[in-house]
Amino acid sequence: MAISGNIFKLRERMGLSQEAFAEKLEVSRQAVQKWEKGTSQPDLGNLIAMSRLFGVSLDSLVSERWERFPEGTGGIQVQPDFAGQHPWESYAAELDVEYRQCTEEGLNLDEYESLFASVRKLKAGKIKSRLADILYEIVISAPRREGYAYLEPSDWESIRSLCTPVSLPEYKESATALRRRIEGAWYGRICGCLLGKPIEGIRLDELIPLLKETGNYPLHRYLLKSDLSEELYGRYKFNLRNRCFADTVSCAPADDDTNYTVLYQLLIEKYGRDFTPANVAELWMRYQPKTAYCTAERVAFCNFVKGYCPPDSAVYQNPYREWIGAQIRGDYFGYIHPGDPEGAAEMAYRDACISHVKNGIYGELFAAALLACAPVVSSAEELVEGAMGQIPNTSRLYEALASVLRCYREGQSEDSCFEMIYGRYDDHSGHDWCHTISNAMIVAAALLYGNGDFARSVCIAVQAGFDTDCNGATVGSAVGMWKGVGAIPAEWLRPVNGRLKTQILGREEVSVDRLVDTTMEHMCR
Repeated sequence: MAISGNIFKLRERMGLSQEAFAEKLEVSRQAVQKWEKGTSQPDLGNLIAMSRLFGVSLDSLVSERWERFPEGTGGIQVQPDFAGQHPWESYAAELDVEYRQCTEEGLNLDEYESLFASVRKLKAGKIKSRLADILYEIVISAPRREGYAYLEPSDWESIRSLCTPVSLPEYKESATALRRRIEGAWYGRICGCLLGKPIEGIRLDELIPLLKETGNYPLHRYLLKSDLSEELYGRYKFNLRNRCFADTVSCAPADDDTNYTVLYQLLIEKYGRDFTPANVAELWMRYQPKTAYCTAERVAFCNFVKGYCPPDSAVYQNPYREWIGAQIRGDYFGYIHPGDPEGAAEMAYRDACISHVKNGIYGELFAAALLACAPVVSSAEELVEGAMGQIPNTSRLYEALASVLRCYREGQSEDSCFEMIYGRYDDHSGHDWCHTISNAMIVAAALLYGNGDFARSVCIAVQAGFDTDCNGATVGSAVGMWKGVGAIPAEWLRPVNGRLKTQILGREEVSVDRLVDTTMEHMCR
């Protein structure tokens, strides 16, 4: 039965005249007449109102058959607490992110823009969730915008065909020298993460005043709880209370930026260097709780549970598919491929494809390649350029990193380079704040302008804002691998006390020395 017939039959069953029905919907009787004759159709708002009035689902109202809500439970429907769902687990809650993501990917959704906006404004519930499912179907079949400038595949063979690898010296070094690099990489990642962790989520318009008020501008040391006061707490919207400051911890606190590095050491232990994307998914479900995963990783984790396998797990209702999550996961693959960025990137791909696509994948390839290039380069330029050689030169990420490298080579100041980044990305936009490209640009700029000085490099990365702990960790890891643990001043190592906490089941606290030992063992596999 067509929608016109459904409306007539349901109205008659409720004993409503056209006038009474029109009054309840706050429309004219003529509008109702046209709906029932099939000469016009109600808009989305009126369909939702009718669904509620008649007590039928929206899809039943517009389909050939309709059914009332089940009465065996007293009219109560069994459904989730939509309003209580975390946004990372509700596609319907992030339709604005999805639309922005689609636009940046070059998908043509112009004719659906108002529909996205209308559904986004609906109250969380069953109807909004079902409409979001329909929007997802529109997204996955959307055509490419004519004239889109980028070519960004997500399969390994196509990615490799678009890369321009840089020629690097052969890696030749003693095991002792390599161990110093690996130790530097682990401690660099841990210390860089700890530097950025207390202010993760702060925006630049509060970060810079905070640093100035605490005598730490330009940023040159850890942020400390002893820097703060009750008066200062009250002056900032950003909640500075109950944060992990360097003077309040007995060892490095758990953080997703270090969890993954430890987890992927476990991945190599269990599955070897030939692990598959399915092995990674299995590891995620077995060794970390759902709450250890954020944004794209949370979506992928939930997709694994629902039976979506890689790479579908990266695509199904995942609006965060190009966010920074994969970029923070690639370091370990670089640690065990010194001088071999392509090998590191290929291994990183097998991980990234379970949760990300396109530039989300390229971010992890870039990070893994940074670590692999570090032992064989002599300058920051060579480091960044070598890592860029492992991502498609037709991508938005490559173009963005090239713009940072160009600023540096042209002799532009650090401030000028970051103004260029801020001109492209707004840290008050959650999408910009957490996107792969914006944060990769910060990583590249920090490495270039820090030029091998550990403290200066991680401080540039964190003072730049955006995802502070992620960028501090990646930059610290790369500089540590490049210069060795001896380049990390003692005051940065001291709060860690050689120990790291994680959210990994069975490895809740680990020795950094043991992590280094195991990494060295994995070189030979």
